[in-house]
Amino acid sequence: MLDREDKPRSPSDPPRPEAEAREPGRSFLVVNPERHLGVIRGLASPVRVRILRLLRRSGALNVNQIAEKLELPQSTIATNVQILEDAELILTEVRKAAKGQQKICSARFDEIVVRLDAEDPNRDRNMIEVEMPLGLYTSYDVSAPCGMCSTQSIMGLLDVPDLFLDPCRVQAALIWFGRGFVEYKFPNNAKVLKTDLAALEFVMELSSEVPGTNTDWPSDISLWVNGVEIGAWTCPGDYGDQRGALTPRWWKLEGSQYGVLTHWRVTPDGTFMNDVKLSNVSLGDLSLAEHHSIRLRIGIDPHAARPGGVNIFGRGFGNYNQDILMRLHLQPSAHR
Repeated sequence: MLDREDKPRSPSDPPRPEAEAREPGRSFLVVNPERHLGVIRGLASPVRVRILRLLRRSGALNVNQIAEKLELPQSTIATNVQILEDAELILTEVRKAAKGQQKICSARFDEIVVRLDAEDPNRDRNMIEVEMPLGLYTSYDVSAPCGMCSTQSIMGLLDVPDLFLDPCRVQAALIWFGRGFVEYKFPNNAKVLKTDLAALEFVMELSSEVPGTNTDWPSDISLWVNGVEIGAWTCPGDYGDQRGALTPRWWKLEGSQYGVLTHWRVTPDGTFMNDVKLSNVSLGDLSLAEHHSIRLRIGIDPHAARPGGVNIFGRGFGNYNQDILMRLHLQPSAHR
C-alpha cells in the first residue's frame, strides 16, 4: 500500500476550460475569456481559425496538406499548429512518412463557446476547490481487469495490479479496474481555516468497466470519505459507442471512450447524486473536524449487487478535461 503526501493542483491555479458532449457525435468547449487566456490566444488569429475550420471539415491532415489547402507557407502553418496544440485546441500525432516523420493534426471540438455572462461574485468566497491528479492516489487494492493510460500510451502491462505502485502513475489520465479501490488524500482546508461546511462535493467522470465496451453493463460504484461509505451509484454501462471528446486518437475505439460526469454531494441532510438522494450519510458522520486530510476512496464494494468495475477518466481522456475535483462549500459565516 502507498502512503505518501503529494501536492495536488492548487485552488489558486487557473482552471482549464471544460469539454462537453452535449449532442451525440458532437463535442463542445466552453471557455471563460477571463480565465482561459491560452485558448483565447489560440483563437486570436484568422490563420488559426482557418486551420481549425479546415480540420473540422476535412478531418485529420498533416502540416504540408494544411499548407497546400490554405495556400500558405509550410513554416506559417507549422508555427500556428504549435500554438493550437499548446492551447489544446487540436490533437497531433507523429507518424512515419515516406521520408522521416510527419505530424498529423485533427480538430478536438465541433464548437467552441465563449461565455460572456458574469460568474457568481460570491463563488470564490463560498467555495474552496482542489483538483487532484488522477494518478496521485495514496493507497489502492485492485484486481484484474485493470490498467492505466497516460495521454500518450498504455502504462506498463495490463492486468498486473502490482504495477499500480509504479511512479509513472502520476501521468495517468485513465484508470480502470474490475474490483477494489483507489484512495486519495485531499487537504482539509476547512479545518485549517477553522470554518464549518455547508456541503462537501466530489466531481469525477466515471463509467463501468468491461473488456472492450458494453453500454449495457451496470456497475455499483461506491465512494467512501474518511472510511465511511457515503453511497453507491449504478452506472448503466461502459461507453464506447463514440470516441470521447478528449480521448486520444491512438486509443482504440474498442476501448472505454468516456463516462458520466458525476456530482457527489454530502450535506447535513444526507448524500446526493445530482439532487437524487443516495444515502442518509451526512456531514456529521464524516468526522471532518478531526482530520487534517479528507480521504476519498473510489471503488466497488465487496458486497455490491452489480460489481461491474469502474473507469475513472482524468485530463486528456473522456468528455471532460478535469481530474478529480473536491469542493468545500463553506457556511456563509465563513466569508473572508
